[in-house]
Amino acid sequence: MNEEKKTNHRMPKVWEALITLLVLVASLAIGIIKYGVDPHVPMFIGVVAAALMAMRLGYKWDEIEKSMMDGIYKALQSCCILIIVGILIGVWINAGVVPSMIYYGLKILNPAIFFIATVIICSITSLATGTSWGTMGTMGVAFMGIGYGLGMSQAMTAGAILSGAYFGDKMSPLSDTTNLAPAMAGTDVMSHVKAMLLPTVVTYGITLVTFGVLGAMQYHGGDADMSRVIEFSNALNAANGGVFNINPILLLPPVIVIVAVAMKVPAIPGITLGILSGAVLGLIFQGDMCTLGTLFDFGKSGFTFGDETLAMLESTLTPDTFYTMTRLLHDTGGIMGMMSSVSMTIIAMMFGGIMEYTHQLEVIVNQLKKLVKGPAGLVTLTEVTCVVSNAVMPEQYISIVVPGSMYADEYRKMGLHPTVLSSALEGAGTVTSALIPWNTCGVFISDTLKMGVGQYGPWAFFNWLMPIINLVCAYVGVTLKDLDNKPFRKKAAKV
Repeated sequence: MNEEKKTNHRMPKVWEALITLLVLVASLAIGIIKYGVDPHVPMFIGVVAAALMAMRLGYKWDEIEKSMMDGIYKALQSCCILIIVGILIGVWINAGVVPSMIYYGLKILNPAIFFIATVIICSITSLATGTSWGTMGTMGVAFMGIGYGLGMSQAMTAGAILSGAYFGDKMSPLSDTTNLAPAMAGTDVMSHVKAMLLPTVVTYGITLVTFGVLGAMQYHGGDADMSRVIEFSNALNAANGGVFNINPILLLPPVIVIVAVAMKVPAIPGITLGILSGAVLGLIFQGDMCTLGTLFDFGKSGFTFGDETLAMLESTLTPDTFYTMTRLLHDTGGIMGMMSSVSMTIIAMMFGGIMEYTHQLEVIVNQLKKLVKGPAGLVTLTEVTCVVSNAVMPEQYISIVVPGSMYADEYRKMGLHPTVLSSALEGAGTVTSALIPWNTCGVFISDTLKMGVGQYGPWAFFNWLMPIINLVCAYVGVTLKDLDNKPFRKKAAKV
């Protein structure tokens, strides 16, 4: 019976596979660009198109359904981590961990090194929360105002904000993209982060040096108005009439997570250690504000300020500072806050599962790989596909899911470790989304920072340098690993 089913299948023609992709692109473009909706339903239309094409190719529904389940299974670890991360963010805010990180980060502000400080503080915030959007919508807004008051270039300030936010988003084990990329490639989060370290640190170093030079050129001395920074810091610190009991000991949970990563503790237990340590310290330091009940509640639904606290903040803070405070910390995190990302991942993997099982991706890859010569060429093709995906399917997740599904087998056939693929996906897919004006990331940034891509794009050094540095490392060979995670040699490739 199974044999009979198999004989009814046929390989798709290139034009058939392209039709499926075009339906996906068209639905995403109409939904996101024209109507400004989330990509979930447009992505599901792509799933329907892939399923219909699979039926045309002779596949039965039970086979198609199984392919979707198989695709989802590949991303289950990523989904589990996203859920646990949601708990962590809610708990860490309630415990005062995230507020303490931001508070001490603000203390390093100095006008003479404003751009460098902006990059570093946004990096810390994004690493702590795992979200570039949350960082840009909160700390980013604050720094745009501070930069304006200091007489700094607004475009350069925006570029520094993006560089820091996307560095944190790219490297944080808490980030959804940092979990999605290895899920698509077939590796784990910790191996993925380790593999990205060299090219990312090099890019980050170049970015800091460049902003240091620009900062020295922009700032000419004199007194700076730091009132907004002081107001925000005071609003965080209960000792100054704020909300949270700030203490350097509350920086311990992120240190625990970092140490766990360094000691190769798997992601789920490593993040769980961060949750437990944060919860214990919160119960010790935050008094009645943090109880077992609030930890349970905020872990599930996300942290929220009480009505009295919100009223106090609104009455005592300037509108800009109140906006920054509430956008950053209010209604943030929790399991429910991650459900949009989880559902998007599931739908995207349904699409990828069908496309892979029915060989629709394979026929497209077979045409593209004719252009590829060697591992570095494959990395180049992957990054180009990520950038194109960001442009034609303007959603950051899609630029990871589609190329990841398309090229995973090719990396294995060439004898390359899955982390080579995941690094290429993250190094091009995640960061370049901010440089496409009609991409959801580009639209969000323009709306949030009140500045177009054409203005901030040239100064977002980390974002456009990252794929270049990643390619250079690939061509030099320092980031290429074989299936045993050892330096790649040509003889390791499978023909």
